[in-house]
Amino acid sequence: MKYGLLIILLLAAFAAIAQKKNEAYKLHIKKATAPVIIDGLMNEPDWLAAEVATDFYMALPMDTSYANVKTEVRMTYDDQNLYLIALNFHAVTGPYMVESLRRDFVFGKNDNFLLFIDTFEDQTNGFSFGANAAGAQWDGTMYEGGKVDLSWDNKWYSKVTYDDEKWIFEMAVPFKTIRYKRGITEWGINFSRLDLKTTEKSAWAPVPRQFPTASLAYTGILIWDSPPPPPGMNISVIPYVLGGTQRDVEKGTPTEYRKDAGFDVKLGVTSSLNLDLTVNPDFSQVDVDRQVTNLDRFELFFPERRQFFLENADLFANFGYPTIRPFFSRRIGLNAPIRYGARLSGKLNKDWRIGAMDMQTGAVAEQHLPEQNFAVLALQRRVFARSNIGMLLVNKQSINYTPPTDPSLPVYSQYNRNIGLEYNLASSNNIWTGKAFVLKSFQPENKGDDYAAAANVTYATRNWNLTWQQEYVGKNYVAEVGYVPRQGYIKFTPQAAHWYFPKSRKILSHGPLINANLFFDTQLRPIDNESYLIYRVTFRTQSVWNTWVSNDYVKLLKPFDPTNSGKDSLAAGTEHHWNAVGIEYTSKPQSVFTYAFSTRLGGYYADGERYNVTADIGYRFQPYVSINLSGSYNDIRLPEPWGRTTFLLLGPRVDVTMTNTLFFTAFFQYNEQINNINLNTRLQWRYRPASDLFIVYTDNYFPETFGVKNRALVIKFTYWWNI
Repeated sequence: MKYGLLIILLLAAFAAIAQKKNEAYKLHIKKATAPVIIDGLMNEPDWLAAEVATDFYMALPMDTSYANVKTEVRMTYDDQNLYLIALNFHAVTGPYMVESLRRDFVFGKNDNFLLFIDTFEDQTNGFSFGANAAGAQWDGTMYEGGKVDLSWDNKWYSKVTYDDEKWIFEMAVPFKTIRYKRGITEWGINFSRLDLKTTEKSAWAPVPRQFPTASLAYTGILIWDSPPPPPGMNISVIPYVLGGTQRDVEKGTPTEYRKDAGFDVKLGVTSSLNLDLTVNPDFSQVDVDRQVTNLDRFELFFPERRQFFLENADLFANFGYPTIRPFFSRRIGLNAPIRYGARLSGKLNKDWRIGAMDMQTGAVAEQHLPEQNFAVLALQRRVFARSNIGMLLVNKQSINYTPPTDPSLPVYSQYNRNIGLEYNLASSNNIWTGKAFVLKSFQPENKGDDYAAAANVTYATRNWNLTWQQEYVGKNYVAEVGYVPRQGYIKFTPQAAHWYFPKSRKILSHGPLINANLFFDTQLRPIDNESYLIYRVTFRTQSVWNTWVSNDYVKLLKPFDPTNSGKDSLAAGTEHHWNAVGIEYTSKPQSVFTYAFSTRLGGYYADGERYNVTADIGYRFQPYVSINLSGSYNDIRLPEPWGRTTFLLLGPRVDVTMTNTLFFTAFFQYNEQINNINLNTRLQWRYRPASDLFIVYTDNYFPETFGVKNRALVIKFTYWWNI
């Protein structure tokens, strides 16, 4: 890690460029003089008097001209709400393209209009709202300068209407829903439009094609005629009641009946700082995790979806790297009940953000698991144009617990603590990004080598994307509330990509990408080497073709079953080397019939072979029904005692969206590797904004006989009550 300091210094130097790129793009907003009705019609006098944002710039397929598709946007406000109306004109005849009426739709598969607002003008954090052409809503919090977390959900209102020449989106966002600095009269803002019939993506303030239109580095400025009104008393109480039944047939336990109640409270401490409280929470409405065939030697990652953990989640969850996370909220409450918790997060001012969380879980007698407390503190300080310095403290504590002396009983740690510092780089034009951090863990037995450190820097232009990353994780670094699948290694990750833009009617861009993940032990002896050469072709229809070759080397540090199915293991210390080739293709998103596939042919452990075919097929009866079938087939051929092993994974899914407030999802998963069939159905009725009725039914079966392993039915009612 001797080059870490040099990289940090380089990051700081590049971050010092501080001029806002699109400050010349300004939209003035005036207070409404009469009520605004959200009906998708531009018939109020305040709309006719509002300033118009138009003359959008093309972002895709190229970013060198004005958009061909015309869009007009107007905004106004009153004491309670921020209003927007967007007129999305057609450039060519034909029906709109949407996937369904499902909330938080897939961006690239829907004609849509989106709003991005930076309420602190820090070009880092914000909010996004929008809709597709059928009226399905989109909302999320923004973090790291251009990423959108669509798991966030809150109260707001919208309506979409149509005529022969355009579709119209009108919305109202209560000031209580968003966080902003009191007294500020300028917000960062941008509008994005995707029209699949012309395959054109555009933005009001121009955004280079290598960045998403969500990039807050390229927002224009929304200028208020007076500061936005204070939200006033901002308290929301969200109670729930739940009933259900569950039975574990495989274990032979009797049917259990559930009768639960609890509540969440959202308290606006200030207009930019929020306190979340929860008592006896339940997460039954959360989607089932999508299964994968697991041939990895390390734990798989599944994202957090629970609403309580999502607002300002980046403060806690994005510290470190995806494989070096000192805090991962899914460690809390999935194997023990959460009794209560509190979470304070948000902005103290333009430069400072804070996050503090405390969660208490109950004991689980059958696992001899004690009560545990989870406490997290995060601070973040903005520096330079869009960069920041952060600090994180994580403490997991077992309550009144002494490890047992009986060797037959499980042993849990008395405590595990982590402290970390990191610097996040984002230059004003977003061309230079990066991160550098250091972490240290504390546990009852201090064995040394209990820290982790890493740094990376990325240079991204229209033609080039260059990245260098390096990591060190000590063999005794432990993050029990984090996600760190491996310890005791040094890693280097170089990556380079170059894109060509030919004058072609069919091909938009093409070019090579080289990537390597080089793992060494702490003595710099190689233990893993995964290198890829990819050639990517992007067509003007937005379909994508990849061809790749790879070279792999693995020295096993622990015994490992290469089929991950309970068979014999390869010995620790054995070395394995193989090559592989593959192709990947994703079809154009504007068709009602979409498909994608990938193939892999090549070597595997113990001089064996592995063949894989993965496919995803979708058809939509827009806007009401979307059918998707995903599947993966692996054929692994190894010497004895493994021989030939095949795994089939199938996952058909049906989404029925009767309206944009009534959704039904059925998800079926057959996983041959774990010998399980899973059926999950969920009916959601959003009978008013942010208030829902859920009916969730889950079954697990034995594939051979279709006999039931276990099943559960849950009915849950939530109500969002503003005080």
